[in-house]
Amino acid sequence: MRLDKYIASLPNGMTRSQLKAGVSEILLNGARAKLSAKVAAGDRIDIEWEDNVPDDIAPEAIPLDIIYEDENVTVVNKAQGMVTHPACGNWTGTLVNALLYHWGREAIPQASGISVSQMLAQRRPGIVHRLDKDTSGIIITAKNRDAEAWLQAQFKERRLGKTYIAIVTGTPPHARGEIRTQIIRDPKDRRRFKAVSDTEGGKTALTDYRLVATYGPYSLLALTLKTGRTHQIRVHLKHLGCPILGDPLYGRKTAGTPFAGASLMLHAYRLTVRLPGDHAYTTFKTKTPVRFRKVMRVLHRTYPKALPHRGEER
Repeated sequence: MRLDKYIASLPNGMTRSQLKAGVSEILLNGARAKLSAKVAAGDRIDIEWEDNVPDDIAPEAIPLDIIYEDENVTVVNKAQGMVTHPACGNWTGTLVNALLYHWGREAIPQASGISVSQMLAQRRPGIVHRLDKDTSGIIITAKNRDAEAWLQAQFKERRLGKTYIAIVTGTPPHARGEIRTQIIRDPKDRRRFKAVSDTEGGKTALTDYRLVATYGPYSLLALTLKTGRTHQIRVHLKHLGCPILGDPLYGRKTAGTPFAGASLMLHAYRLTVRLPGDHAYTTFKTKTPVRFRKVMRVLHRTYPKALPHRGEER
């Protein structure tokens, strides 16, 4: 039968009108599906919906580490633990809430008669790219629609540079390399994604990495994104056999190591972009986060530092 009809038939199931009004994503056996999809015995159905949506998104006086600002953009060094924009489970305390206050804007009211996806799009003013909650680093935001369109075009066409640093467990096979896979949502755990071969569907993902140094069983990497998939670096480094230290979804357990309880060691430290109206590119950088410096001090004390040899590239 139809998926929506099946769900409505369940004890305490959601009605079709509730589904249409609140569902933001449906996965049928790990793949995106519509309410009209046909289901059969043994199918796995995952539904994400927006519940208790607030009446508005309010400005909040949250301190921001602002790297640069002009009449068109605000460049922020996002703190680890801050969600980029409001969504289910995170309606307050986000970067958007902080920017609304910083820009002196009014609260964003909930519009009626629109879908959840349309409503969420309206609640992301100025957001042209995002970082995971536990990834810190540079985000550029737009203060007006013209600047937003200008920046969105660069992200869409990949005419900019985004570089990250990561401390990982293990050592990559080469000093430099390219990780090219498809990325799909993990059918066994919808919170995660996984890298698969070209024959398994998904979206193409490309990450370049460079080995900076190794410290015993750990490595410091610099990474450049060529595509922008959700969790891309985290998934690719796990695929490479070098999961990021402190990654709760894709990493290895840290109990019994010098870094028990470490948080995600991933930071967006450099962004090269053309600012609205400029012909030349501008590069923004951040300082190394405190959590990175603490881990690096332990690595320097505990293990000998090894630099990559020339010629170890692919």
